[in-house]
Amino acid sequence: MAAVSASTGSALENVVRRVHDISSIPQVALRVLEVANDPDSSASDLKEVMETDAALSARVLRYVNSSAYAVRTRITNLQQAIAYLGMKQIRNIALTASVAEMFRNDMGVEPYRRSSLWKHLVSVGICARLIAMRCKIAAFEDVFLAGLLHDIGIILEDQYVHPKFRQMIMALTPEKSLCEWERQFLGFDHAELGEAVARAWGFPENVRTSIAFHHNAALYRGEQINIIRCVAVANLICTLKGMPSVGINLVRVPTWALQGLNLTKADIAVMAEDLDREIAQNAMLYEL
Repeated sequence: MAAVSASTGSALENVVRRVHDISSIPQVALRVLEVANDPDSSASDLKEVMETDAALSARVLRYVNSSAYAVRTRITNLQQAIAYLGMKQIRNIALTASVAEMFRNDMGVEPYRRSSLWKHLVSVGICARLIAMRCKIAAFEDVFLAGLLHDIGIILEDQYVHPKFRQMIMALTPEKSLCEWERQFLGFDHAELGEAVARAWGFPENVRTSIAFHHNAALYRGEQINIIRCVAVANLICTLKGMPSVGINLVRVPTWALQGLNLTKADIAVMAEDLDREIAQNAMLYEL
């Protein structure tokens, strides 16, 4: 990320410390992430971790048996679910269910609501995966997770610096980007906060970089550029379809991402239309 000033760094570090001390995401979810991303882990290792949280396991099984997958024979246990979908898809469902806990209290101040931010996050995850599949980017389950978590910094701002966050939301106008408004009111932006917390929580590099650079990949040099591009384009599509992160469209068109993925306006229109079907098919993800 871009270098931050001493005052920005201090403000950011204070919030990261508070978030890490309280740990907004359940520990079992972080263990699921760790195990699923460890090449030496087995399906049994993942099953063992998930079984420590009966409620989480039940939600995962409910989703696996939903219309999203149309299984012919009902899946009744985690071993079957992992064998059927694979570790990364089960990881994604478990992380979605766990992150959803941060949005149970639907607070907000116009034009922002937590429930709308949650809809944005899940929709960007679904859309980013759709774009990755269309562009033949192999790691499309990782792209989903990156999309799901790209704006996690916003809910953390809402929860941990709420008074200033509320003032910022009430001041929002399209003249500036969300990151510019955040730096003015909070001293840092959601990409900086999200990346710092994701690092503290041990999120994989492709997720961290997507959180950090989904608004500006010009500062990024590395192997995860296509995942960042998918998330940026998905963020644009979902915002244009009436699902912005903070209730108002502050997204700048990511020309760098569109060009990098060789996407035309016609491609965007087709994927925006296809997204409706994908969202309907995965409707239960929003309710985990």
